[in-house]
Amino acid sequence: MAALTAQDVARMFEELKNWGRWGAEDERGTLNLITTKKTKQALALATEGVTVSCALPLPVAPGPMNMRPVAHMMLRGGDAVKDEGLQFTADYFGLAPHGMATSHLDALCHVVSNGKLYNGYDKSEVRSDGARKLSIMSGQDGLVSRGVFLDIPALKGKEWLEPGEQIHPEDLSAAEERQGVKVEAGDILLVGTGRDARLAAVGPWSLAEGLAGMYADCLPWLKERDIAIIGCDGVSDVLPSGIEGSLQPVHEVIIASMGVHILDNLCLQRLSEACRERNRYEFLLMLGPLRLELGTASPVNPVAVF
Repeated sequence: MAALTAQDVARMFEELKNWGRWGAEDERGTLNLITTKKTKQALALATEGVTVSCALPLPVAPGPMNMRPVAHMMLRGGDAVKDEGLQFTADYFGLAPHGMATSHLDALCHVVSNGKLYNGYDKSEVRSDGARKLSIMSGQDGLVSRGVFLDIPALKGKEWLEPGEQIHPEDLSAAEERQGVKVEAGDILLVGTGRDARLAAVGPWSLAEGLAGMYADCLPWLKERDIAIIGCDGVSDVLPSGIEGSLQPVHEVIIASMGVHILDNLCLQRLSEACRERNRYEFLLMLGPLRLELGTASPVNPVAVF
């Protein structure tokens, strides 16, 4: 495999563009591929009624992977209420969804490439008071489609990929073949790296060591499959990217050029076990992003239904 350059990433940005595909005013990108027909087809996959969460617990403890922990505090606990009559407990939480710890959905306004957002919108559409275009409200009515899980560690005969280990398009195709599944237009594709298993075995590690993920040569493969959303137990990009002058090429091209929303920091261990138990790697997948007007992301709890 020949190493890519920043010029190759710039070329792919232009070649893989979905700008204008759904009109000059489009703000949904490939969410347009989740049609009512696609959703109805996905609903037919829920034959057992078994649900599996693909989200991490909200991370309240700081650590090398969590520089901005979720703030959670009690407003009133059981030790502060009376024993008589009706009483209430209450709490407060606040979070910054972006980063390497919270399971979240990136809005299309999240990535600026050379001053432009997806579909040619100017970076000035995202202001200090929020996103005027391409906000997380694109998913305000919920997102329900066919989910497909590609188990890359299982393909390679190990429990996890090491930090910085690259996934290439031939790996994605080989995982499809091994699992007897094909990624199709409008799917929500989840790519597993075994991050949860490694974390359980060896504990947290510094992000300076990197994260396993997709190398930029996967981008044409993803465009060919015409996915609606992509998710990973990392951040989809391999870190470091392996391309000088291109920090996160998968994020840059997927979001700003192709208009694909990205799910970061999922928990895919439970899903992996459910899929392996059934030898079944397609399922109904449901997302309910928060209705946060002007927001650049939302914490999410994706739920797979078998």
